[in-house]
Amino acid sequence: MSDVGRLVDEVAGGGGIDGLRRVTEAISALEARRTQVINQLRRERRASWDEIGQACGMTRQGATRRWSRKLHAASFDAAAEAYQRGRPSYPLSAVEWAVPRAARRVLDLGAGTGKFTKLLADANLDVVAVEPSAAMRDQLAAAVHRAAVFEGSAERIPLPDASVDAVVVAQAWHWVDPRDATAEVARVLRPGGTLSLVWNIRDHSEPWVALLDGILHQHTRQEIDTEPELGEPFARLERTEIRWRHTLSRGELLDMVASRSYVIVLPEQQRRELLGNVEELMDTHPDLKGRDTLDLPYVTRCTRATR
Repeated sequence: MSDVGRLVDEVAGGGGIDGLRRVTEAISALEARRTQVINQLRRERRASWDEIGQACGMTRQGATRRWSRKLHAASFDAAAEAYQRGRPSYPLSAVEWAVPRAARRVLDLGAGTGKFTKLLADANLDVVAVEPSAAMRDQLAAAVHRAAVFEGSAERIPLPDASVDAVVVAQAWHWVDPRDATAEVARVLRPGGTLSLVWNIRDHSEPWVALLDGILHQHTRQEIDTEPELGEPFARLERTEIRWRHTLSRGELLDMVASRSYVIVLPEQQRRELLGNVEELMDTHPDLKGRDTLDLPYVTRCTRATR
């Protein structure tokens, strides 16, 4: 018997429910460790996705589907402060549209550093915020004192059944497993409760914003579906768009760029070059040159559905 086989037998013991529980816990721990190893290999550029796929007994496509999104999501720990400084808030009309008037207890799921959480708290709602990243939770707790902050994810929400009137997921649904997340959100929502998904998207119709996006995506392009479908038990799907402008300083624009997941994971030299190109754009473009503050146009795209 191989060493692996002996280890498995040792964990399972005599079998039964206790043995099954121990095996399940071991599998979860091993999967978390495998993700850490893959993250290190990719961060240090020591293995390609082809090599990782072969080592895991799957294709390159299978490996990237399984881990690429997780690794990008996990990268936010390294840039939580830049995220807090550079990312925009949301228009108040998005809060009014996303949260029904009758709602009292609202869950901000994937709350990040609390950009949307603060707006919910300022609306005198009873706010619960759930966020997987420890560094992001620290920023959130410092920024929004009135929210109850918990570690968790869309797939594992640390709340009882039917405990909230509405769930808002701002700038985070594209990181989740939609099947598991939909089931978990349905579990914690009260019957008739609302799930709302919100994204801030830069308005590329403005020429300098289109140039900025060309710089950001010169190495990779992250495609986000901002009009996702929601299956059962959600119904009465509605969508809206809100156009607005976010005023920020030159430094805050650089922080916004530095906090993008696809920028965080770049090799250090490529990351410095990209940020240098953004500075050059601000120094030379006629709409930006010589200005201390900039107006960045956004389209906030919202989807809501009822349980």
